[in-house]
Amino acid sequence: TQDTVVSYLALDVVDAAITDNLGRPSFRVIRYLSDTSGAAPWAPTATFLVTPTGHSIEVVDNNMRFIKLVSPIVSGNSWAGNSYIDTRSAFSQFAYLDGWNYNYDSVGMPFATFSQTVPQSVTIHQANDSSGAVADSVYSTRTYSEEVYGKGIGLIYKNFLHWEYQPPNVNVPVGSTTGYGIKLVMVDHN
Repeated sequence: TQDTVVSYLALDVVDAAITDNLGRPSFRVIRYLSDTSGAAPWAPTATFLVTPTGHSIEVVDNNMRFIKLVSPIVSGNSWAGNSYIDTRSAFSQFAYLDGWNYNYDSVGMPFATFSQTVPQSVTIHQANDSSGAVADSVYSTRTYSEEVYGKGIGLIYKNFLHWEYQPPNVNVPVGSTTGYGIKLVMVDHN
């Protein structure tokens, strides 16, 4: 199995102030993509919902509700960020999201992106799990997730990776890895 890397520019635009399905004030955000040179026209590719609750920030993405931030924002504060997601039913495709314990780190510290250093940020460690080691006879997994938010800006960095390695067996003579990841790094903001 070979890794495939796709690079692009992403632009998140707050499209409208709306209410969510619980009647709470929220913001609809549309993500647009262009090629890395910015020459291609911006094409809408995803829509997500951001809901500030007074004590947390919730994001609904692909019909899954994540608790991205909670109060107070202090190092060591932790919470179950994926608690609204079905990770345990027999048919869940998201078992790897189970038990994630989000926690704050580097509160108020600078964070360097491609084009600038954001003077105040907060890092949220979400997952760092692995089992096995990719070898010919061992089932292995890797899940890693971290986000960084800049004060007055929002998400400035995201690194997510999830893969599983299935070793060879009687039916499949060659082992295979399946998974995906995404790395987002802020280029600019308004």
